[in-house]
Amino acid sequence: LTDKHLMEKYEKYLDKMLLLTEKEIKRTSASQIFNKLARFYNEKFLKIRDFYYNFLQRDVLNGYRYFEESKNIEIITCNATHGFLPLLCVNPSSVERQIELAVKSHQKHFGKKPKGIWLAECAYYDGLDKILAKHGIEYFFMDSHGLIYGKPTPRYGVFAPVYTEEKVAAFARDPESSKQVWSAKEGYPGDPNYRDFYRDIGFDLDFEYIKDFISPDGVRVYTGIKYYKVTGEVDLAQKKPYDPDKAYEMTQIHAGHFHISREKQMEHLSKYMDRLPLIVSPYDAELFGHWWFEGPDFLYHVFKMIQTYQQFKPITPSEYLEIYPENQVIRPSPSSWGDKGYFEVWLNPENQWVYKYLHQMEEDFLALKEKYGYNDIVKQMERELLLAQSSDWTFLITTQTAKHYATNRIKEHISNFYKLKEMLQTNIIDFEFLNRVKEKNSIFSDIL
Repeated sequence: LTDKHLMEKYEKYLDKMLLLTEKEIKRTSASQIFNKLARFYNEKFLKIRDFYYNFLQRDVLNGYRYFEESKNIEIITCNATHGFLPLLCVNPSSVERQIELAVKSHQKHFGKKPKGIWLAECAYYDGLDKILAKHGIEYFFMDSHGLIYGKPTPRYGVFAPVYTEEKVAAFARDPESSKQVWSAKEGYPGDPNYRDFYRDIGFDLDFEYIKDFISPDGVRVYTGIKYYKVTGEVDLAQKKPYDPDKAYEMTQIHAGHFHISREKQMEHLSKYMDRLPLIVSPYDAELFGHWWFEGPDFLYHVFKMIQTYQQFKPITPSEYLEIYPENQVIRPSPSSWGDKGYFEVWLNPENQWVYKYLHQMEEDFLALKEKYGYNDIVKQMERELLLAQSSDWTFLITTQTAKHYATNRIKEHISNFYKLKEMLQTNIIDFEFLNRVKEKNSIFSDIL
């Protein structure tokens, strides 16, 4: 989020969206309904631009710092490149690096070490807590069954943290509150009044009109300008026009339902617990604003209601552990929050070929680092290895959503790694190639 190139691209994106919405205001001038929506989007992007330049000062992390310094949130870290740790632990040094760099990066950007970590895909394996403890991590999160199937059985289920044998706290997801928000069919985002994600002017409008706002190669993509609502179980062509005012009203209704549901849930749990119950409700950030356009408004109303009625309160993991420093010690079960709850999404016949490369690359890297020292080429090999370890590639291969892209990315990092290795061993340095990959794959260049 501090990458200069990324920020420049985002600023160009903002300019392009303002240009597109201005163009849409003119195009829809004959339609009161669609012209209102075009103006709605234009005003939204103007507000975002003002917020980005004036409040955030072109640095998204300033927003996180602001809320942490005002003691409203606690920022934690995550695996360095979202590596799926249970499948990397064949080489313990791979797991060590994912955690060590996560801590270093957090310390550089926020001035202190993180207390907690969000493990990629909530993926845990027996013994991971030793590495977390070694790097000062005090707590992590798991999916529900990772705690429930732990040994011994957790006394309070998922409604209180436990300690691992290394005294790292594990917090588990509450299924009920997660499902209410996350599920597109049973949860709030599926309400007919909310904005439909898939109906987009990038696909609806004439190519000549929209070509400057889609992929440069002419492939139609989502622009983010969407004029239709979920409507119901109907084809895209039968979707009805979106009404932002009605959708906003629904966020208030759903926030109220979520609030009263948590109040009743805690009231019920309190009858069987000798401490205040804790409800952990984690979601992918992309749900709020991306898949569920009105998600941020829902969150606003939820927190507003919590403040107004004061039947329960939001709390950080560290605050809860301060109130209840004594917790049951168990051995959590290996698990993830992926489909079927374990590792199948990231290891199956479609993507299993990846791991022989990842494991061999780790061994090669350690040997070359010891032989040649930690020079520029070895550092870039480490970056290529880290990028190849991202769990996103094997996930995308499994889901088939971007299989070719993911496959090509993995192969690119493997190829780069071994070309760099050859340069080291032959002492024939291709500086043009080296400088190109250093610029393109510059992740952690500030700490590596």
